[in-house]
Amino acid sequence: MEWTPKTALGKLVKEGKITTMSQALKSGLPLREPEIVDILLPNLSDEVLDVNMVQRMTDSGRRVKFAITTVVGNGDGFVGIGQAKGKEVGPAIKKSIDNAKLNIIEVKRGCGSWECGCGMPHSLPFTITGKSGSVEVTFKPAPRGIMLAVGDVAKHVLRLAGIKDAWAFTRGKTRCTINYAKAAYDAMKRTGEVKVTEAQARRLKIVSGPAGMPRGESAGQEMNRSMEGAEKTLDKTPEKESNKA
Repeated sequence: MEWTPKTALGKLVKEGKITTMSQALKSGLPLREPEIVDILLPNLSDEVLDVNMVQRMTDSGRRVKFAITTVVGNGDGFVGIGQAKGKEVGPAIKKSIDNAKLNIIEVKRGCGSWECGCGMPHSLPFTITGKSGSVEVTFKPAPRGIMLAVGDVAKHVLRLAGIKDAWAFTRGKTRCTINYAKAAYDAMKRTGEVKVTEAQARRLKIVSGPAGMPRGESAGQEMNRSMEGAEKTLDKTPEKESNKA
């Protein structure tokens, strides 16, 4: 079924005048159609963070609804969180994913750890804090190889945002999945609000949005490709040692 845009931003995307997600977010036009994200970010992945059953007693009996929280991202600088409710799980998940696409943001990444000087945007460029409800989470840059030393909920958000190494410090009731996810999302959103000079951006290797991931490759495929490369390196190492012996 062919998509017919109804908003000004959708028409610009359909006409080919806006070709990237960065251009769409910087245009100042409201993002109200999930199809825009589908076109500009075709390799978008999604994760269901929480499925909560809500019951309400009425005169006609007990009514059940499901509250869904999801996160979407391309693993290369864009991430979004959405919520939705529905009488059935399937339609509620789809609606939640669409809402997450409408809340998509651009995330700044870099190499901000003093223990690392690789010059690759694998972590955060600086310490950043996000808050939602009673949950407050602080993410700190980590050197390569630390991976994501964070909670499971925040790990999904950071991984889909394209951050591979980070430390986290949390306060509040982190067992509340929704607030924990929103706090992590708020922290990612604040990376774009921090002002840095050109010299600082060069030193911290800050990138905003895509950082050169091969076209047509999703976050999961990129991770598998890097793991395969590591396995090949490990396989070759014993051979070299045996040849020297």
